[in-house]
Amino acid sequence: MTETSNTDGIVVEHVSHSYDNVPVLQDVSLEVGSREILTLLGPSGCGKTTLLRMIGGLEEVTAGRIFISGKEVTDLPPSHRDTSMMFQSFALFPHRTVFQNVGFSLKMQGIDRSIADRRTWAMLETVAMDQLATRRPADLSGGQQQRVALARALISEPTVLLLDEPLGALDYNLRQTMMVELKKIQQDTGITFIMVTHSQQEAMSMADKVIVMSDAVVQQIGSSREIHENPRNRFVADFIGNNNMFKGVIRSRSGSMVFVEAGDQLFYIRVPEHIRHVPIGQEAHFSVRADLMHTGDNPEMANKVEGTYVATEFLGTLETDVFEVGPGHFVHVEQHRHLSDSSYRVGEREILCFAADSGMLLEETRRAEDIGA
Repeated sequence: MTETSNTDGIVVEHVSHSYDNVPVLQDVSLEVGSREILTLLGPSGCGKTTLLRMIGGLEEVTAGRIFISGKEVTDLPPSHRDTSMMFQSFALFPHRTVFQNVGFSLKMQGIDRSIADRRTWAMLETVAMDQLATRRPADLSGGQQQRVALARALISEPTVLLLDEPLGALDYNLRQTMMVELKKIQQDTGITFIMVTHSQQEAMSMADKVIVMSDAVVQQIGSSREIHENPRNRFVADFIGNNNMFKGVIRSRSGSMVFVEAGDQLFYIRVPEHIRHVPIGQEAHFSVRADLMHTGDNPEMANKVEGTYVATEFLGTLETDVFEVGPGHFVHVEQHRHLSDSSYRVGEREILCFAADSGMLLEETRRAEDIGA
Protein backbone atom coordinates (compact mmCIF):
# COMPACT_ATOMS: atom_id res chain seq x y z
CA MET A 1 0.00 0.00 0.00
CA THR A 2 1.12 3.53 -0.77
CA GLU A 3 2.18 5.85 2.05
CA THR A 4 1.21 9.52 2.24
CA SER A 5 2.74 12.29 4.34
CA ASN A 6 -0.43 12.87 6.36
CA THR A 7 -0.39 9.94 8.81
CA ASP A 8 -3.13 11.00 11.20
CA GLY A 9 -6.23 11.74 9.16
CA ILE A 10 -8.06 11.11 5.93
CA VAL A 11 -6.80 12.38 2.58
CA VAL A 12 -8.83 12.35 -0.64
CA GLU A 13 -6.83 13.19 -3.78
CA HIS A 14 -8.58 14.20 -7.03
CA VAL A 15 -11.31 11.59 -6.61
CA SER A 16 -14.04 11.16 -9.23
CA HIS A 17 -16.95 8.80 -9.72
CA SER A 18 -19.14 8.39 -12.80
CA TYR A 19 -22.26 6.39 -13.55
CA ASP A 20 -22.99 5.64 -17.23
CA ASN A 21 -20.48 8.38 -18.15
CA VAL A 22 -22.40 10.92 -16.04
CA PRO A 23 -20.18 12.56 -13.38
CA VAL A 24 -21.55 11.93 -9.90
CA LEU A 25 -18.41 13.29 -8.29
CA GLN A 26 -15.72 15.28 -10.07
CA ASP A 27 -12.09 15.90 -9.00
CA VAL A 28 -12.63 16.14 -5.23
CA SER A 29 -9.66 16.72 -2.93
CA LEU A 30 -9.82 17.20 0.84
CA GLU A 31 -8.05 16.49 4.11
CA VAL A 32 -9.61 15.63 7.47
CA GLY A 33 -7.42 15.89 10.54
CA SER A 34 -7.46 13.38 13.36
CA ARG A 35 -10.25 13.96 15.92
CA GLU A 36 -12.06 16.41 13.61
CA ILE A 37 -15.70 16.55 12.57
CA LEU A 38 -16.04 17.11 8.84
CA THR A 39 -19.47 17.84 7.37
CA LEU A 40 -20.36 17.29 3.72
CA LEU A 41 -23.13 19.79 3.06
CA GLY A 42 -25.27 20.27 -0.02
CA PRO A 43 -28.62 19.62 -1.69
CA SER A 44 -29.88 16.17 -2.68
CA GLY A 45 -27.99 14.73 -5.64
CA CYS A 46 -24.86 16.85 -5.20
CA GLY A 47 -22.55 13.83 -4.63
CA LYS A 48 -21.98 14.09 -0.87
CA THR A 49 -23.31 10.60 -0.02
CA THR A 50 -21.34 9.10 -2.92
CA LEU A 51 -18.16 10.65 -1.51
CA LEU A 52 -18.94 9.27 1.96
CA ARG A 53 -19.53 5.79 0.54
CA MET A 54 -16.31 5.96 -1.46
CA ILE A 55 -14.33 6.73 1.70
CA GLY A 56 -16.01 3.72 3.30
CA GLY A 57 -15.32 1.45 0.31
CA LEU A 58 -18.98 1.07 -0.67
CA GLU A 59 -18.60 2.87 -4.02
CA GLU A 60 -15.94 2.46 -6.70
CA VAL A 61 -13.33 5.18 -7.17
CA THR A 62 -13.31 5.97 -10.90
CA ALA A 63 -10.22 8.17 -10.56
CA GLY A 64 -8.04 9.45 -7.73
CA ARG A 65 -6.82 8.03 -4.41
CA ILE A 66 -8.00 7.80 -0.80
CA PHE A 67 -5.73 7.50 2.26
CA ILE A 68 -6.66 6.71 5.86
CA SER A 69 -4.00 7.10 8.57
CA GLY A 70 -1.28 7.27 5.95
CA LYS A 71 -2.27 4.08 4.09
CA GLU A 72 -3.83 4.05 0.63
CA VAL A 73 -7.21 2.31 0.79
CA THR A 74 -8.54 3.22 -2.67
CA ASP A 75 -9.09 -0.38 -3.77
CA LEU A 76 -9.55 -2.04 -0.38
CA PRO A 77 -12.90 -3.55 0.68
CA PRO A 78 -14.82 -1.94 3.58
CA SER A 79 -13.65 -4.58 6.06
CA HIS A 80 -10.01 -3.53 5.52
CA ARG A 81 -10.43 0.24 5.97
CA ASP A 82 -10.83 0.75 9.73
CA THR A 83 -14.03 2.71 9.13
CA SER A 84 -17.54 2.29 10.45
CA MET A 85 -20.76 3.64 8.99
CA MET A 86 -23.97 4.81 10.60
CA PHE A 87 -27.01 5.04 8.33
CA GLN A 88 -30.02 7.33 8.57
CA SER A 89 -32.37 4.32 8.91
CA PHE A 90 -30.34 3.02 11.93
CA ALA A 91 -30.78 -0.59 10.60
CA LEU A 92 -31.00 -2.20 14.05
CA PHE A 93 -31.77 -5.90 14.42
CA PRO A 94 -35.42 -5.89 15.60
CA HIS A 95 -35.23 -9.28 17.35
CA ARG A 96 -32.07 -8.46 19.33
CA THR A 97 -31.79 -6.45 22.54
CA VAL A 98 -29.92 -3.16 22.79
CA PHE A 99 -26.98 -5.00 24.34
CA GLN A 100 -26.96 -7.63 21.59
CA ASN A 101 -27.21 -5.01 18.83
CA VAL A 102 -24.25 -3.04 20.14
CA GLY A 103 -22.06 -6.07 20.81
CA PHE A 104 -22.88 -7.87 17.56
CA SER A 105 -19.75 -6.82 15.63
CA LEU A 106 -17.47 -7.89 18.51
CA LYS A 107 -19.17 -11.29 18.50
CA MET A 108 -18.60 -11.61 14.74
CA GLN A 109 -14.91 -10.78 15.27
CA GLY A 110 -14.61 -13.67 17.70
CA ILE A 111 -13.53 -11.48 20.60
CA ASP A 112 -13.55 -13.20 23.99
CA ARG A 113 -17.03 -12.90 25.48
CA SER A 114 -15.98 -11.36 28.79
CA ILE A 115 -13.92 -8.69 26.97
CA ALA A 116 -16.72 -8.06 24.48
CA ASP A 117 -19.25 -7.70 27.28
CA ARG A 118 -17.08 -5.17 29.13
CA ARG A 119 -16.59 -3.10 25.97
CA THR A 120 -20.30 -3.25 25.19
CA TRP A 121 -21.30 -2.04 28.66
CA ALA A 122 -18.73 0.74 28.47
CA MET A 123 -20.07 1.89 25.10
CA LEU A 124 -23.67 1.77 26.34
CA GLU A 125 -22.65 4.00 29.24
CA THR A 126 -20.98 6.41 26.80
CA VAL A 127 -24.25 6.90 24.92
CA ALA A 128 -26.38 6.76 28.11
CA MET A 129 -28.21 3.55 27.10
CA ASP A 130 -26.92 1.13 29.75
CA GLN A 131 -30.22 1.33 31.69
CA LEU A 132 -32.12 0.12 28.60
CA ALA A 133 -29.77 -2.70 27.62
CA THR A 134 -32.47 -5.42 27.69
CA ARG A 135 -34.99 -3.57 25.53
CA ARG A 136 -35.57 -4.22 21.85
CA PRO A 137 -35.59 -1.48 19.16
CA ALA A 138 -39.39 -1.42 18.93
CA ASP A 139 -39.54 -0.38 22.59
CA LEU A 140 -37.23 2.62 22.07
CA SER A 141 -37.84 6.20 20.99
CA GLY A 142 -36.21 7.60 17.88
CA GLY A 143 -33.47 9.27 19.88
CA GLN A 144 -32.77 6.09 21.83
CA GLN A 145 -32.56 4.07 18.61
CA GLN A 146 -30.10 6.60 17.28
CA ARG A 147 -27.89 6.21 20.35
CA VAL A 148 -27.92 2.43 19.91
CA ALA A 149 -26.96 2.76 16.24
CA LEU A 150 -24.17 5.15 17.20
CA ALA A 151 -22.87 2.81 19.90
CA ARG A 152 -22.90 -0.11 17.47
CA ALA A 153 -20.88 1.94 14.95
CA LEU A 154 -18.35 3.07 17.58
CA ILE A 155 -17.87 -0.25 19.39
CA SER A 156 -15.15 -1.39 16.97
CA GLU A 157 -13.17 1.81 17.68
CA PRO A 158 -12.75 2.82 14.02
CA THR A 159 -10.31 5.49 12.87
CA VAL A 160 -13.20 7.29 11.20
CA LEU A 161 -16.96 7.11 11.66
CA LEU A 162 -19.03 7.85 8.55
CA LEU A 163 -22.51 9.23 9.26
CA ASP A 164 -25.12 9.47 6.50
CA GLU A 165 -27.81 11.99 7.52
CA PRO A 166 -27.67 10.68 11.12
CA LEU A 167 -30.29 13.13 12.41
CA GLY A 168 -32.59 13.10 9.40
CA ALA A 169 -35.12 10.67 10.93
CA LEU A 170 -35.59 12.73 14.11
CA ASP A 171 -38.01 15.55 14.83
CA TYR A 172 -36.76 19.12 15.28
CA ASN A 173 -36.44 19.21 19.07
CA LEU A 174 -34.72 15.83 19.21
CA ARG A 175 -32.31 16.87 16.46
CA GLN A 176 -31.30 19.88 18.55
CA THR A 177 -30.54 17.64 21.53
CA MET A 178 -28.72 15.00 19.50
CA MET A 179 -26.48 17.57 17.78
CA VAL A 180 -25.03 18.45 21.16
CA GLU A 181 -24.75 14.82 22.24
CA LEU A 182 -23.05 13.72 19.01
CA LYS A 183 -20.48 16.50 19.38
CA LYS A 184 -19.79 15.53 22.99
CA ILE A 185 -19.45 11.81 22.16
CA GLN A 186 -17.02 12.65 19.35
CA GLN A 187 -14.94 14.74 21.73
CA ASP A 188 -14.98 12.00 24.38
CA THR A 189 -14.01 9.19 21.99
CA GLY A 190 -11.57 11.19 19.84
CA ILE A 191 -12.78 9.41 16.70
CA THR A 192 -12.87 11.37 13.45
CA PHE A 193 -16.43 11.94 12.21
CA ILE A 194 -17.36 12.56 8.57
CA MET A 195 -21.03 13.44 8.33
CA VAL A 196 -23.37 13.98 5.38
CA THR A 197 -26.21 16.45 5.82
CA HIS A 198 -28.36 18.86 3.84
CA SER A 199 -29.04 20.90 6.98
CA GLN A 200 -27.04 24.11 7.29
CA GLN A 201 -27.73 24.21 11.02
CA GLU A 202 -26.31 20.73 11.60
CA ALA A 203 -23.22 21.49 9.53
CA MET A 204 -22.51 24.88 11.05
CA SER A 205 -23.22 23.80 14.64
CA MET A 206 -21.21 20.60 14.74
CA ALA A 207 -18.37 20.69 12.24
CA ASP A 208 -14.74 21.73 12.61
CA LYS A 209 -14.60 21.83 8.82
CA VAL A 210 -17.41 22.15 6.27
CA ILE A 211 -17.36 21.13 2.61
CA VAL A 212 -20.13 22.68 0.54
CA MET A 213 -21.01 20.68 -2.58
CA SER A 214 -23.31 21.00 -5.58
CA ASP A 215 -23.52 19.46 -9.04
CA ALA A 216 -20.85 16.81 -8.35
CA VAL A 217 -18.12 19.28 -7.35
CA VAL A 218 -16.80 20.96 -4.20
CA GLN A 219 -17.78 24.63 -4.08
CA GLN A 220 -15.94 25.63 -0.90
CA ILE A 221 -14.00 24.16 2.03
CA GLY A 222 -13.55 26.00 5.30
CA SER A 223 -14.59 26.40 8.89
CA SER A 224 -18.22 27.20 9.69
CA ARG A 225 -17.26 30.80 10.32
CA GLU A 226 -15.24 31.16 7.12
CA ILE A 227 -18.06 29.85 4.97
CA HIS A 228 -20.69 31.91 6.75
CA GLU A 229 -18.74 35.16 6.59
CA ASN A 230 -16.86 34.69 3.30
CA PRO A 231 -18.81 32.64 0.73
CA ARG A 232 -16.70 32.16 -2.39
CA ASN A 233 -19.33 31.90 -5.09
CA ARG A 234 -22.99 32.33 -5.97
CA PHE A 235 -24.05 28.86 -4.92
CA VAL A 236 -22.44 29.03 -1.47
CA ALA A 237 -23.79 32.53 -0.80
CA ASP A 238 -27.27 31.45 -1.86
CA PHE A 239 -27.19 28.14 0.00
CA ILE A 240 -25.52 29.19 3.25
CA GLY A 241 -26.98 31.54 5.80
CA ASN A 242 -29.25 34.46 5.11
CA ASN A 243 -27.43 36.22 2.27
CA ASN A 244 -28.99 38.84 0.03
CA MET A 245 -28.01 38.46 -3.61
CA PHE A 246 -27.48 41.30 -6.09
CA LYS A 247 -26.48 41.35 -9.77
CA GLY A 248 -24.92 44.16 -11.76
CA VAL A 249 -22.07 45.21 -14.05
CA ILE A 250 -18.57 46.06 -12.82
CA ARG A 251 -17.81 49.65 -13.83
CA SER A 252 -14.46 50.30 -12.13
CA ARG A 253 -12.01 48.99 -9.55
CA SER A 254 -9.97 50.76 -6.91
CA GLY A 255 -7.68 48.46 -4.93
CA SER A 256 -9.77 45.91 -3.10
CA MET A 257 -13.07 47.59 -3.99
CA VAL A 258 -15.23 47.73 -7.13
CA PHE A 259 -18.15 49.82 -8.27
CA VAL A 260 -21.04 47.64 -9.44
CA GLU A 261 -23.90 49.20 -11.39
CA ALA A 262 -27.28 47.56 -10.86
CA GLY A 263 -30.15 49.33 -12.59
CA ASP A 264 -29.94 52.98 -11.56
CA GLN A 265 -27.93 52.13 -8.42
CA LEU A 266 -24.14 52.15 -8.00
CA PHE A 267 -22.77 49.91 -5.22
CA TYR A 268 -19.30 50.02 -3.65
CA ILE A 269 -18.32 46.38 -3.00
CA ARG A 270 -15.38 44.49 -1.50
CA VAL A 271 -13.30 42.12 -3.65
CA PRO A 272 -12.09 39.09 -1.64
CA GLU A 273 -8.42 38.13 -1.86
CA HIS A 274 -9.02 34.96 -3.87
CA ILE A 275 -10.54 36.93 -6.78
CA ARG A 276 -7.55 38.37 -8.65
CA HIS A 277 -9.01 39.27 -12.06
CA VAL A 278 -12.05 41.55 -12.21
CA PRO A 279 -12.87 42.45 -15.84
CA ILE A 280 -14.43 45.90 -16.17
CA GLY A 281 -17.79 45.71 -17.94
CA GLN A 282 -18.42 42.12 -16.84
CA GLU A 283 -21.68 41.08 -15.22
CA ALA A 284 -21.11 40.08 -11.61
CA HIS A 285 -22.96 38.99 -8.49
CA PHE A 286 -22.38 40.09 -4.93
CA SER A 287 -23.94 39.17 -1.60
CA VAL A 288 -24.68 41.01 1.64
CA ARG A 289 -25.50 39.11 4.83
CA ALA A 290 -28.92 39.95 6.27
CA ASP A 291 -27.37 40.87 9.63
CA LEU A 292 -25.17 43.48 7.90
CA MET A 293 -28.14 45.25 6.29
CA HIS A 294 -29.68 48.27 8.06
CA THR A 295 -33.01 50.04 7.73
CA GLY A 296 -33.25 53.82 7.49
CA ASP A 297 -31.13 56.39 5.67
CA ASN A 298 -27.70 56.18 7.29
CA PRO A 299 -25.20 58.74 5.86
CA GLU A 300 -22.25 56.68 7.11
CA MET A 301 -23.23 53.73 4.89
CA ALA A 302 -21.75 53.72 1.37
CA ASN A 303 -24.59 51.74 -0.23
CA LYS A 304 -28.33 52.38 -0.31
CA VAL A 305 -31.33 50.82 -1.99
CA GLU A 306 -35.03 51.49 -1.57
CA GLY A 307 -37.51 48.69 -0.95
CA THR A 308 -41.15 47.97 -0.21
CA TYR A 309 -41.97 46.19 3.05
CA VAL A 310 -43.43 42.70 2.57
CA ALA A 311 -43.33 40.78 5.86
CA THR A 312 -41.45 40.08 9.08
CA GLU A 313 -40.10 36.67 10.06
CA PHE A 314 -39.60 35.92 13.76
CA LEU A 315 -37.09 33.44 15.19
CA GLY A 316 -36.49 33.67 18.91
CA THR A 317 -34.93 37.02 19.74
CA LEU A 318 -34.23 37.73 16.07
CA GLU A 319 -36.54 39.25 13.53
CA THR A 320 -36.04 39.54 9.80
CA ASP A 321 -37.82 42.25 7.85
CA VAL A 322 -38.35 41.41 4.18
CA PHE A 323 -38.39 44.12 1.49
CA GLU A 324 -38.90 43.91 -2.26
CA VAL A 325 -36.29 46.08 -4.00
CA GLY A 326 -37.22 45.02 -7.54
CA PRO A 327 -39.69 42.67 -9.21
CA GLY A 328 -39.23 39.35 -7.42
CA HIS A 329 -36.02 40.56 -5.75
CA PHE A 330 -36.36 40.35 -1.97
CA VAL A 331 -33.88 41.66 0.60
CA HIS A 332 -33.78 40.46 4.20
CA VAL A 333 -32.72 42.67 7.10
CA GLU A 334 -31.97 40.73 10.29
CA GLN A 335 -31.69 42.32 13.71
CA HIS A 336 -32.35 41.66 17.38
CA ARG A 337 -35.94 42.50 18.24
CA HIS A 338 -35.03 44.68 21.25
CA LEU A 339 -32.80 46.83 19.00
CA SER A 340 -35.59 47.52 16.54
CA ASP A 341 -38.39 49.96 17.24
CA SER A 342 -39.74 49.89 13.68
CA SER A 343 -43.20 48.61 12.84
CA TYR A 344 -43.86 48.58 9.11
CA ARG A 345 -47.08 48.40 7.16
CA VAL A 346 -47.26 46.20 4.08
CA GLY A 347 -46.35 48.30 1.04
CA GLU A 348 -44.47 50.94 3.04
CA ARG A 349 -41.25 52.22 1.44
CA GLU A 350 -37.94 52.18 3.31
CA ILE A 351 -34.27 52.93 2.63
CA LEU A 352 -31.94 49.96 3.20
CA CYS A 353 -28.21 50.57 3.76
CA PHE A 354 -25.02 48.58 4.08
CA ALA A 355 -21.34 49.43 4.46
CA ALA A 356 -18.83 49.12 1.63
CA ASP A 357 -17.03 46.17 3.22
CA SER A 358 -20.31 44.35 3.94
CA GLY A 359 -20.86 43.48 0.27
CA MET A 360 -18.87 40.52 -1.09
CA LEU A 361 -18.08 40.06 -4.79
CA LEU A 362 -18.68 36.43 -5.78
CA GLU A 363 -17.16 33.97 -8.21
CA GLU A 364 -19.40 32.00 -10.53
CA THR A 365 -20.56 28.58 -9.31
CA ARG A 366 -18.20 25.73 -10.20
CA ARG A 367 -19.59 23.10 -12.59
CA ALA A 368 -18.43 19.59 -13.35
CA GLU A 369 -18.11 20.39 -17.06
CA ASP A 370 -15.68 23.22 -16.24
CA ILE A 371 -13.25 20.81 -14.58
CA GLY A 372 -10.80 19.00 -16.78
CA ALA A 373 -11.24 15.26 -16.44
